[in-house]
Amino acid sequence: MNPRRELTTAVLACAVAGGLALSAGGQSWAAVTISRPAPLPPVDTALTGSTLAPLVPAAGLLLLAAAVALFAVRSWGRVVVGVLVVAAGVALGTAAVRTLTGSVAVDPADLGSQIGLDRADVVVDPSVGWPVLALLAGLVGVLGGLLVVARGRRWPGLGQRYQRTGAGTGTGGGAVSRTAPRRPETAEDRHQAAWKALDGGTDPTDDDPGR
Repeated sequence: MNPRRELTTAVLACAVAGGLALSAGGQSWAAVTISRPAPLPPVDTALTGSTLAPLVPAAGLLLLAAAVALFAVRSWGRVVVGVLVVAAGVALGTAAVRTLTGSVAVDPADLGSQIGLDRADVVVDPSVGWPVLALLAGLVGVLGGLLVVARGRRWPGLGQRYQRTGAGTGTGGGAVSRTAPRRPETAEDRHQAAWKALDGGTDPTDDDPGR
């Protein structure tokens, strides 16, 4: 794979991972049942991924920003971006795994100010689909970040194809030669030259102008 294709692959990986993370973060990740003391009825609600794991939308935004930054930075700057992309992917994967394994703790005080919530029992039933999507986004982000770290310093920068390829040439954005080729002399040019010679007191038909 040539450097330009590697750069394109890394940019697409960051963009896809960021889009999947933002999509998953706005969906319901867990159904919550709140059992309050009698005679209060139970309360059913749903928590989104951004509520259970605030790092999910933040990581998604970081991945989208990294997709743009890969075009703007070069050399070691790309390595730094790659490390951030790997960190964002790991954060997404960690949040998804915690939700899928039921390791998410919900504080009743965070669910609202309804009567009896401070003495309620909370049961969290995590969903599978959206956390798995976030896990997939994290995996894509990690792979893309590792590609940037390993190969990013060799990739071309933005607009590098338009840089000058050699001095004095007219290709590749280089300097244009200052001496333009002369056009062939026409009959009109010779006619004008004869009149200028007559105005200067010189006979244009004389074979020896210095005489």
